[in-house]
Amino acid sequence: MNNSKRFPGKLALQQRVLPVYRAAFFNALAAACDGGLSVFAGPPHPVESITVTDRLQTARFVPAENIHLGKYPNFVCWQNGLMDWLRGWDPDALVVEANPRYLSTPQAVNWMRRRDRPVVGWGLGAPPLAGPLAGFRQMRRRQFLSRFDALLAYSRRGADEYAALGYPADRIFVAPNAATARPTLSPPSRPLGVRTQPVVLFVGRLQARKRVDHLIRACAALREDLKPRLLIVGDGPELDALRTLAARIYPDASFLGERHGLELRPFFEMADLFVLPGTGGLAVQEAMAHGLPVIVAQGDGTQDDLVRPQNGWQVPPDNVDMLVETLRLALSDLNRLRIMGAASYSIVANEINIEKMTEVFVGVLNSLT
Repeated sequence: MNNSKRFPGKLALQQRVLPVYRAAFFNALAAACDGGLSVFAGPPHPVESITVTDRLQTARFVPAENIHLGKYPNFVCWQNGLMDWLRGWDPDALVVEANPRYLSTPQAVNWMRRRDRPVVGWGLGAPPLAGPLAGFRQMRRRQFLSRFDALLAYSRRGADEYAALGYPADRIFVAPNAATARPTLSPPSRPLGVRTQPVVLFVGRLQARKRVDHLIRACAALREDLKPRLLIVGDGPELDALRTLAARIYPDASFLGERHGLELRPFFEMADLFVLPGTGGLAVQEAMAHGLPVIVAQGDGTQDDLVRPQNGWQVPPDNVDMLVETLRLALSDLNRLRIMGAASYSIVANEINIEKMTEVFVGVLNSLT
Protein backbone atom coordinates (compact mmCIF):
# COMPACT_ATOMS: atom_id res chain seq x y z
CA MET A 1 0.00 0.00 0.00
CA ASN A 2 1.28 3.46 -0.95
CA ASN A 3 1.83 5.43 2.28
CA SER A 4 1.72 8.93 0.75
CA LYS A 5 -0.52 11.13 2.89
CA ARG A 6 -2.18 12.86 -0.09
CA PHE A 7 -4.36 11.60 -2.93
CA PRO A 8 -3.54 13.62 -6.08
CA GLY A 9 -6.95 13.29 -7.76
CA LYS A 10 -10.67 13.89 -7.32
CA LEU A 11 -12.50 11.46 -5.04
CA ALA A 12 -16.21 10.57 -5.01
CA LEU A 13 -17.76 8.83 -2.02
CA GLN A 14 -21.25 7.30 -1.92
CA GLN A 15 -23.18 6.73 1.31
CA ARG A 16 -26.81 5.85 1.85
CA VAL A 17 -26.96 8.40 4.68
CA LEU A 18 -24.50 10.89 6.16
CA PRO A 19 -24.54 10.57 9.98
CA VAL A 20 -23.42 13.62 11.94
CA TYR A 21 -20.51 11.71 13.49
CA ARG A 22 -19.05 10.95 10.03
CA ALA A 23 -18.68 14.62 8.96
CA ALA A 24 -15.32 15.12 10.69
CA PHE A 25 -13.80 12.16 8.85
CA PHE A 26 -15.09 13.29 5.46
CA ASN A 27 -13.70 16.79 6.03
CA ALA A 28 -10.31 15.29 6.93
CA LEU A 29 -10.38 13.01 3.89
CA ALA A 30 -11.31 15.94 1.64
CA ALA A 31 -8.36 17.93 2.97
CA ALA A 32 -6.08 15.05 1.90
CA CYS A 33 -7.43 14.98 -1.70
CA ASP A 34 -5.77 17.48 -4.05
CA GLY A 35 -8.79 17.44 -6.37
CA GLY A 36 -11.34 17.50 -3.56
CA LEU A 37 -13.99 15.12 -2.27
CA SER A 38 -17.67 14.97 -3.18
CA VAL A 39 -20.03 13.00 -0.89
CA PHE A 40 -23.38 11.69 -2.15
CA ALA A 41 -25.96 10.67 0.48
CA GLY A 42 -29.65 10.90 1.25
CA PRO A 43 -32.20 10.66 4.09
CA PRO A 44 -32.57 7.55 6.30
CA HIS A 45 -35.45 5.09 6.29
CA PRO A 46 -38.47 6.73 7.99
CA VAL A 47 -38.24 4.49 11.08
CA GLU A 48 -34.47 4.83 11.61
CA SER A 49 -33.14 6.94 14.47
CA ILE A 50 -30.10 8.34 12.66
CA THR A 51 -29.11 11.96 13.15
CA VAL A 52 -27.87 13.11 9.74
CA THR A 53 -26.30 16.27 8.37
CA ASP A 54 -25.94 17.98 5.01
CA ARG A 55 -23.18 20.30 6.19
CA LEU A 56 -19.55 19.59 5.36
CA GLN A 57 -16.81 22.18 5.69
CA THR A 58 -14.07 20.84 3.40
CA ALA A 59 -15.88 18.15 1.45
CA ARG A 60 -18.67 18.85 -1.03
CA PHE A 61 -22.11 17.39 -0.26
CA VAL A 62 -24.63 16.39 -2.94
CA PRO A 63 -28.07 15.18 -1.75
CA ALA A 64 -29.51 11.89 -2.97
CA GLU A 65 -33.16 10.92 -3.23
CA ASN A 66 -33.26 7.64 -1.32
CA ILE A 67 -36.13 5.30 -2.17
CA HIS A 68 -36.39 2.59 0.48
CA LEU A 69 -38.31 -0.53 -0.57
CA GLY A 70 -39.44 -2.93 2.13
CA LYS A 71 -39.70 -2.86 5.90
CA TYR A 72 -36.85 -1.91 8.20
CA PRO A 73 -34.35 -3.49 8.66
CA ASN A 74 -34.90 -5.80 5.67
CA PHE A 75 -35.13 -3.14 2.98
CA VAL A 76 -33.35 -2.34 -0.26
CA CYS A 77 -32.51 1.19 -1.41
CA TRP A 78 -32.39 2.94 -4.78
CA GLN A 79 -30.62 6.32 -4.93
CA ASN A 80 -31.99 8.69 -7.54
CA GLY A 81 -29.45 11.15 -8.86
CA LEU A 82 -26.44 8.88 -8.40
CA MET A 83 -25.35 8.86 -12.04
CA ASP A 84 -25.94 12.60 -12.54
CA TRP A 85 -23.71 13.23 -9.52
CA LEU A 86 -21.01 10.88 -10.78
CA ARG A 87 -20.97 12.32 -14.31
CA GLY A 88 -20.93 15.87 -12.98
CA TRP A 89 -18.04 15.28 -10.56
CA ASP A 90 -16.11 12.97 -12.93
CA PRO A 91 -13.85 11.51 -10.20
CA ASP A 92 -10.52 9.75 -10.48
CA ALA A 93 -11.61 7.18 -7.88
CA LEU A 94 -14.86 6.13 -6.21
CA VAL A 95 -15.57 4.74 -2.73
CA VAL A 96 -18.98 3.13 -2.18
CA GLU A 97 -20.67 1.30 0.64
CA ALA A 98 -20.06 -2.42 0.15
CA ASN A 99 -23.72 -3.31 0.56
CA PRO A 100 -25.52 -5.27 -2.18
CA ARG A 101 -28.90 -4.02 -0.94
CA TYR A 102 -28.16 -0.61 -2.48
CA LEU A 103 -29.50 -1.38 -5.93
CA SER A 104 -28.20 1.67 -7.82
CA THR A 105 -24.55 1.14 -6.84
CA PRO A 106 -23.70 -1.33 -9.67
CA GLN A 107 -24.49 1.39 -12.23
CA ALA A 108 -21.85 3.63 -10.66
CA VAL A 109 -19.32 0.77 -10.54
CA ASN A 110 -19.91 0.00 -14.22
CA TRP A 111 -19.50 3.68 -15.17
CA MET A 112 -16.11 3.80 -13.43
CA ARG A 113 -15.09 0.44 -14.95
CA ARG A 114 -15.70 1.71 -18.49
CA ARG A 115 -13.29 4.55 -17.77
CA ASP A 116 -10.69 2.26 -16.15
CA ARG A 117 -10.92 4.06 -12.81
CA PRO A 118 -10.75 2.28 -9.44
CA VAL A 119 -13.70 1.56 -7.17
CA VAL A 120 -13.24 0.71 -3.49
CA GLY A 121 -15.92 -0.91 -1.33
CA TRP A 122 -16.19 0.18 2.31
CA GLY A 123 -18.16 -1.72 4.92
CA LEU A 124 -18.65 -3.49 8.22
CA GLY A 125 -17.92 -6.93 6.82
CA ALA A 126 -20.01 -9.89 5.69
CA PRO A 127 -21.45 -11.75 8.68
CA PRO A 128 -22.91 -15.24 8.10
CA LEU A 129 -26.40 -15.32 6.60
CA ALA A 130 -29.32 -17.48 7.68
CA GLY A 131 -32.77 -18.34 6.36
CA PRO A 132 -34.18 -20.05 3.27
CA LEU A 133 -32.55 -17.59 0.84
CA ALA A 134 -29.13 -17.57 2.54
CA GLY A 135 -27.41 -19.43 -0.29
CA PHE A 136 -28.74 -17.09 -2.98
CA ARG A 137 -27.90 -14.00 -0.92
CA GLN A 138 -24.38 -15.30 -0.29
CA MET A 139 -23.81 -15.83 -4.01
CA ARG A 140 -25.13 -12.34 -4.79
CA ARG A 141 -22.88 -10.87 -2.11
CA ARG A 142 -19.82 -12.56 -3.62
CA GLN A 143 -20.69 -11.28 -7.09
CA PHE A 144 -21.21 -7.76 -5.78
CA LEU A 145 -17.91 -7.64 -3.88
CA SER A 146 -15.92 -9.15 -6.76
CA ARG A 147 -16.38 -5.94 -8.77
CA PHE A 148 -14.29 -3.86 -6.38
CA ASP A 149 -10.57 -3.18 -6.80
CA ALA A 150 -10.13 -3.23 -3.01
CA LEU A 151 -12.19 -3.48 0.17
CA LEU A 152 -11.90 -1.29 3.25
CA ALA A 153 -13.25 -2.94 6.40
CA TYR A 154 -14.26 -1.18 9.61
CA SER A 155 -12.51 -3.83 11.72
CA ARG A 156 -10.25 -6.87 11.63
CA ARG A 157 -13.31 -9.08 12.09
CA GLY A 158 -14.92 -7.47 9.05
CA ALA A 159 -11.77 -8.05 7.00
CA ASP A 160 -11.75 -11.73 8.00
CA GLU A 161 -15.40 -12.05 6.93
CA TYR A 162 -14.62 -10.62 3.50
CA ALA A 163 -11.69 -13.03 3.14
CA ALA A 164 -13.89 -15.97 4.15
CA LEU A 165 -16.13 -15.15 1.17
CA GLY A 166 -13.17 -15.70 -1.14
CA TYR A 167 -12.22 -12.06 -1.74
CA PRO A 168 -8.40 -11.81 -2.11
CA ALA A 169 -6.87 -11.08 1.29
CA ASP A 170 -4.13 -8.89 -0.20
CA ARG A 171 -6.80 -6.47 -1.45
CA ILE A 172 -8.55 -6.11 1.93
CA PHE A 173 -7.49 -3.28 4.24
CA VAL A 174 -8.62 -2.31 7.74
CA ALA A 175 -9.51 1.32 8.44
CA PRO A 176 -10.63 1.14 12.09
CA ASN A 177 -13.94 2.92 12.49
CA ALA A 178 -13.08 6.28 14.09
CA ALA A 179 -15.36 9.13 15.10
CA THR A 180 -12.88 11.36 16.91
CA ALA A 181 -9.59 13.00 16.04
CA ARG A 182 -6.34 12.18 17.78
CA PRO A 183 -6.59 13.81 21.24
CA THR A 184 -4.59 17.01 21.65
CA LEU A 185 -4.95 17.28 25.43
CA SER A 186 -3.56 14.95 28.05
CA PRO A 187 -6.16 12.90 29.93
CA PRO A 188 -7.41 14.41 33.19
CA SER A 189 -5.59 13.47 36.38
CA ARG A 190 -7.71 11.14 38.51
CA PRO A 191 -6.87 10.26 42.12
CA LEU A 192 -5.64 6.82 43.08
CA GLY A 193 -7.11 4.92 45.98
CA VAL A 194 -10.63 4.77 47.33
CA ARG A 195 -13.35 7.27 46.41
CA THR A 196 -16.46 7.79 48.50
CA GLN A 197 -18.59 6.80 45.53
CA PRO A 198 -17.38 5.87 42.02
CA VAL A 199 -18.93 7.59 39.01
CA VAL A 200 -20.26 5.67 35.98
CA LEU A 201 -21.12 7.58 32.81
CA PHE A 202 -23.36 6.91 29.81
CA VAL A 203 -23.55 9.30 26.84
CA GLY A 204 -25.88 8.70 23.92
CA ARG A 205 -29.38 8.83 22.55
CA LEU A 206 -31.95 7.41 24.95
CA GLN A 207 -33.62 4.78 22.79
CA ALA A 208 -34.49 1.15 23.44
CA ARG A 209 -31.50 -0.37 21.63
CA LYS A 210 -29.05 1.52 23.88
CA ARG A 211 -30.26 -0.61 26.83
CA VAL A 212 -29.83 2.11 29.43
CA ASP A 213 -32.54 0.34 31.43
CA HIS A 214 -30.13 -2.60 31.77
CA LEU A 215 -27.46 -0.28 33.12
CA ILE A 216 -29.85 1.14 35.73
CA ARG A 217 -30.91 -2.36 36.79
CA ALA A 218 -27.29 -3.55 36.94
CA CYS A 219 -26.25 -0.64 39.16
CA ALA A 220 -29.18 -1.35 41.46
CA ALA A 221 -28.10 -4.99 41.79
CA LEU A 222 -24.58 -4.16 43.03
CA ARG A 223 -23.72 -4.43 46.69
CA GLU A 224 -24.02 -1.15 48.59
CA ASP A 225 -20.32 -0.27 48.80
CA LEU A 226 -19.93 -0.53 45.01
CA LYS A 227 -23.08 1.29 43.91
CA PRO A 228 -21.93 4.22 41.75
CA ARG A 229 -23.28 7.62 41.03
CA LEU A 230 -24.75 7.06 37.57
CA LEU A 231 -24.61 9.98 35.11
CA ILE A 232 -26.87 9.63 32.06
CA VAL A 233 -26.26 12.23 29.35
CA GLY A 234 -28.65 12.32 26.42
CA ASP A 235 -32.23 12.66 25.29
CA GLY A 236 -34.63 10.49 23.35
CA PRO A 237 -37.90 8.59 23.34
CA GLU A 238 -37.00 6.44 26.38
CA LEU A 239 -36.27 9.36 28.72
CA ASP A 240 -39.55 9.33 30.67
CA ALA A 241 -39.55 5.54 31.07
CA LEU A 242 -35.93 5.58 32.26
CA ARG A 243 -36.61 8.34 34.76
CA THR A 244 -39.54 6.37 36.14
CA LEU A 245 -37.43 3.22 36.43
CA ALA A 246 -34.55 5.07 38.13
CA ALA A 247 -36.88 6.78 40.63
CA ARG A 248 -38.22 3.37 41.58
CA ILE A 249 -35.02 1.29 41.84
CA TYR A 250 -31.96 3.57 41.58
CA PRO A 251 -32.29 7.18 42.74
CA ASP A 252 -28.50 7.65 42.40
CA ALA A 253 -29.04 8.02 38.64
CA SER A 254 -28.89 11.62 37.34
CA PHE A 255 -30.36 12.60 33.96
CA LEU A 256 -28.36 15.51 32.58
CA GLY A 257 -30.03 16.13 29.22
CA GLU A 258 -28.50 16.35 25.78
CA ARG A 259 -24.98 17.81 25.66
CA HIS A 260 -22.47 18.24 22.84
CA GLY A 261 -18.84 19.18 22.31
CA LEU A 262 -17.22 21.04 25.16
CA GLU A 263 -20.37 20.66 27.26
CA LEU A 264 -19.48 16.98 27.68
CA ARG A 265 -15.97 17.50 29.01
CA PRO A 266 -16.87 17.99 32.72
CA PHE A 267 -18.80 14.71 32.77
CA PHE A 268 -16.01 12.73 31.11
CA GLU A 269 -13.54 14.25 33.60
CA MET A 270 -15.55 13.38 36.72
CA ALA A 271 -16.26 9.79 35.62
CA ASP A 272 -14.33 6.67 36.61
CA LEU A 273 -15.87 4.34 34.04
CA PHE A 274 -17.84 4.68 30.78
CA VAL A 275 -20.55 2.10 30.00
CA LEU A 276 -22.32 1.49 26.69
CA PRO A 277 -24.74 -1.36 27.44
CA GLY A 278 -26.46 -1.52 24.00
CA THR A 279 -25.71 -1.22 20.30
CA GLY A 280 -24.22 1.78 18.50
CA GLY A 281 -22.79 4.83 20.14
CA LEU A 282 -19.38 6.09 19.10
CA ALA A 283 -19.15 8.22 22.25
CA VAL A 284 -17.01 5.37 23.57
CA GLN A 285 -14.07 6.79 21.58
CA GLU A 286 -14.54 10.20 23.14
CA ALA A 287 -14.60 8.57 26.57
CA MET A 288 -11.32 6.81 25.78
CA ALA A 289 -9.81 10.11 24.64
CA HIS A 290 -10.55 11.36 28.18
CA GLY A 291 -8.65 8.42 29.69
CA LEU A 292 -11.63 6.30 30.71
CA PRO A 293 -11.86 2.50 30.80
CA VAL A 294 -15.00 1.23 29.08
CA ILE A 295 -17.62 -1.49 29.20
CA VAL A 296 -19.42 -2.05 25.88
CA ALA A 297 -21.89 -4.55 24.48
CA GLN A 298 -20.53 -6.96 21.89
CA GLY A 299 -21.63 -5.96 18.41
CA ASP A 300 -20.65 -6.00 14.76
CA GLY A 301 -16.89 -6.19 15.28
CA THR A 302 -16.11 -2.48 15.31
CA GLN A 303 -15.66 -2.66 19.09
CA ASP A 304 -13.21 -5.57 18.90
CA ASP A 305 -10.26 -3.44 17.84
CA LEU A 306 -11.21 -0.63 20.20
CA VAL A 307 -12.02 -2.44 23.46
CA ARG A 308 -9.45 -4.96 24.65
CA PRO A 309 -8.64 -6.60 27.98
CA GLN A 310 -6.08 -3.83 28.57
CA ASN A 311 -8.67 -1.04 28.57
CA GLY A 312 -12.10 -2.51 29.15
CA TRP A 313 -14.65 -5.27 28.82
CA GLN A 314 -17.09 -6.49 26.17
CA VAL A 315 -20.29 -8.04 27.52
CA PRO A 316 -23.00 -10.00 25.74
CA PRO A 317 -25.93 -7.77 24.77
CA ASP A 318 -29.19 -8.26 26.70
CA ASN A 319 -27.45 -10.06 29.56
CA VAL A 320 -28.05 -8.02 32.71
CA ASP A 321 -26.39 -10.63 34.97
CA MET A 322 -23.14 -10.39 33.01
CA LEU A 323 -23.30 -6.59 33.10
CA VAL A 324 -23.74 -6.72 36.89
CA GLU A 325 -20.73 -9.03 37.26
CA THR A 326 -18.56 -6.86 34.98
CA LEU A 327 -19.51 -3.68 36.85
CA ARG A 328 -18.70 -5.42 40.13
CA LEU A 329 -15.28 -6.44 38.81
CA ALA A 330 -14.55 -2.99 37.40
CA LEU A 331 -15.64 -0.94 40.41
CA SER A 332 -13.89 -3.17 42.95
CA ASP A 333 -10.44 -1.79 42.01
CA LEU A 334 -10.21 1.90 41.09
CA ASN A 335 -6.41 1.75 40.77
CA ARG A 336 -6.79 -0.87 38.05
CA LEU A 337 -9.34 1.37 36.34
CA ARG A 338 -6.74 4.17 36.22
CA ILE A 339 -4.25 1.87 34.46
CA MET A 340 -6.93 0.74 32.01
CA GLY A 341 -7.91 4.35 31.36
CA ALA A 342 -4.34 5.14 30.37
CA ALA A 343 -4.48 2.23 27.89
CA SER A 344 -7.72 3.65 26.45
CA TYR A 345 -6.04 6.99 25.85
CA SER A 346 -3.06 5.33 24.16
CA ILE A 347 -5.31 3.40 21.76
CA VAL A 348 -7.17 6.47 20.48
CA ALA A 349 -4.02 8.60 20.45
CA ASN A 350 -1.88 6.15 18.48
CA GLU A 351 -4.09 3.62 16.68
CA ILE A 352 -7.77 4.45 16.18
CA ASN A 353 -8.52 8.02 15.24
CA ILE A 354 -9.68 10.03 12.24
CA GLU A 355 -6.11 10.82 11.17
CA LYS A 356 -5.17 7.12 11.01
CA MET A 357 -8.39 6.30 9.18
CA THR A 358 -7.65 8.98 6.60
CA GLU A 359 -4.11 7.65 6.09
CA VAL A 360 -5.45 4.16 5.32
CA PHE A 361 -7.98 5.48 2.80
CA VAL A 362 -5.39 7.63 1.03
CA GLY A 363 -2.84 4.80 1.00
CA VAL A 364 -5.30 2.40 -0.62
CA LEU A 365 -6.40 4.95 -3.22
CA ASN A 366 -2.80 5.75 -4.15
CA SER A 367 -1.92 2.09 -4.48
CA LEU A 368 -4.74 1.68 -7.03
CA THR A 369 -4.13 4.79 -9.09
